[in-house]
Amino acid sequence: MKIDLNSDMGEGFGPYRLCDDEAMMKIVSSANIACGFHGGDPDTMGRMVRVAKQNGVGIGAHPGLPDRLGFGRREIPFQADELRQQMLYQLGALMAIARAERVTVSHISFHAAMGNMVNRDPVLADLMMDAIATVDANLVVFVTSGSEIERAARRARLKTLALFLADRAYDAEGRLVARGLAGALVKDEAAVRARVRKFLLDASVETIDGAVIAMPARSILVHSDTPGALELAGIVRGEIEATGATLVPAAELAE
Repeated sequence: MKIDLNSDMGEGFGPYRLCDDEAMMKIVSSANIACGFHGGDPDTMGRMVRVAKQNGVGIGAHPGLPDRLGFGRREIPFQADELRQQMLYQLGALMAIARAERVTVSHISFHAAMGNMVNRDPVLADLMMDAIATVDANLVVFVTSGSEIERAARRARLKTLALFLADRAYDAEGRLVARGLAGALVKDEAAVRARVRKFLLDASVETIDGAVIAMPARSILVHSDTPGALELAGIVRGEIEATGATLVPAAELAE
């Protein structure tokens, strides 16, 4: 089996960092690079692109809402075209920086509130996917299986890659448990190891209330702002290698 391991990276700015991004780049196969709105800045974006290139890591855009103080996790009532322009602004910035380093952006993964807003609105999802397809029809869209973003991406004839979030709890409907609720963030190393092993062996996950649901994904995400993210990513990679699976960038798996 081939599988991708990715992380949201470069989410600090200036001298501030959430994670040892350079060390994380040695573990993952794809990086979702913050594009300057919820986190990141031009210098950080350039550094992330260069480090990804050095490590053979796939480069992706990670656009979010313009809300540094809320880390892009607070919904802001923008009009649909405002969100479209914000996404394009961030995607275009990373594509230009990557091109200057003689590499390409291969995928896009929405951050937090922006992704939630798109996933709730089929019209907005179509608007966003059509815009992405117009810019680069070869971009892979990271999705949750069965989501509105996945359906819109397919309508726009974009390739998709479904994610399994190793450090977030799911409910019985396959939705992420809201971060404000107890148990939503999975940061215990033994728990993450068990979840990833179960996912790798039978493509399923135990929900927060003890049910077991299917998890049809080909990429595992570890958030870089989760406490102990570097150690958790190392555990995930270890479990992938223990099953004999091959770690590859997202672009090689998208359908």
